[in-house]
Amino acid sequence: MAENGQHVNGTPSSNPAIVDGTSVLQPSPQPHAISADEIALYDRQIRLWGVKAQEKLRSANILLIGMKALANEIAKNLVLAGIGSLTILDDQLVTEDDLGSQFFISELHVGLNRAAAAISQVRTLNPRVALHADTDNILLKPPDFFAMFDMIIATDLDLAPLKIINSACRFVNKPFYAAGSHGFYGFIFADLISHDYVIERERSNVPTQLKAETVTRTVVASNTKTENGKQVEMVTKRELYSPINLANTSPLRPEQISSWRRKLQVPPLLTCLRALWEFQSLAGRSIPTGSREDLEIFTTLATEKHKELQLPAETLRSEFLRSFLQNVGSEIAPVTAFLGGQLAQDVINVLGQREQPIQNFLLFDSDDSKGPVYALHPIFPPLDGPIL
Repeated sequence: MAENGQHVNGTPSSNPAIVDGTSVLQPSPQPHAISADEIALYDRQIRLWGVKAQEKLRSANILLIGMKALANEIAKNLVLAGIGSLTILDDQLVTEDDLGSQFFISELHVGLNRAAAAISQVRTLNPRVALHADTDNILLKPPDFFAMFDMIIATDLDLAPLKIINSACRFVNKPFYAAGSHGFYGFIFADLISHDYVIERERSNVPTQLKAETVTRTVVASNTKTENGKQVEMVTKRELYSPINLANTSPLRPEQISSWRRKLQVPPLLTCLRALWEFQSLAGRSIPTGSREDLEIFTTLATEKHKELQLPAETLRSEFLRSFLQNVGSEIAPVTAFLGGQLAQDVINVLGQREQPIQNFLLFDSDDSKGPVYALHPIFPPLDGPIL
């Protein structure tokens, strides 16, 4: 068990480093070439994304903030995929409420730190992954703390700490994810700052132009290779991102509200998340109570946010507002499993620089089993012309 601020190491070969006076355990570097044993262990996924991507995974050092049900799912998927190192940071203690939705802890862990309690069970999934538990308050960490990680994932936090963590990640140029679950509802946010990835496709007779595809995505390179007697084109694209503080106040893209039909397709969950974050800022607490005053404040905020998004009033029904408020702060396993799987897969793709990443808000409503993605960015003019 770790005392406050202490790191619990999952591998005896880790090396300590000093960051702002705090001892931080880091894994010993793994050999560059993937071993035959690892190829056999990860055979199925190597067939999906290749040896090079797996080598990038095995050297990745990831920070996971929070260790509730959603983080359990993320940790499970990343550790099974074979990342190099995972640091789990949580300063809260295990409660009896945690037992109903988390699978790395038991009754024996009640009263212990969440991160430290989960480590031993996480380790059983894949002993090759270096595991660390950090029991500090994340808001006490300096920006340099985040520099040692390749990816930072924050779960189930209010907007204010998410803004602070996101800013720190940008300061040290590290990709950042945020995610949260509220019963039947949830979201994933990505700020990869600037991310290049490769799309492989059959070569066309029409040459690929190096130009902007959207206001955030640009084709920056195109190469070809021969595979199984066919010409395959490898197109490198670059996505630009916005921090969560800007995304939270940005409008929907013009094409998403260009017609009444499209406006009706935008889920009211986006409105309610923005209203919840505004409520947290005004009221100073994470979850609205059932009081009449809180309900009136939240309804007013939701109505204002819905208008700001230029969405029709009839899509913000009282039934949805009531359902959202009843679900805020709760955890439902199928929802956290979906969100955790989606986020982990996106992290794997980003580390391997494969496929289009989330850009930049994924919203999940289990009532209709949909997870649309909305690119929310400040308004700026489109980019035209070739890339020089």
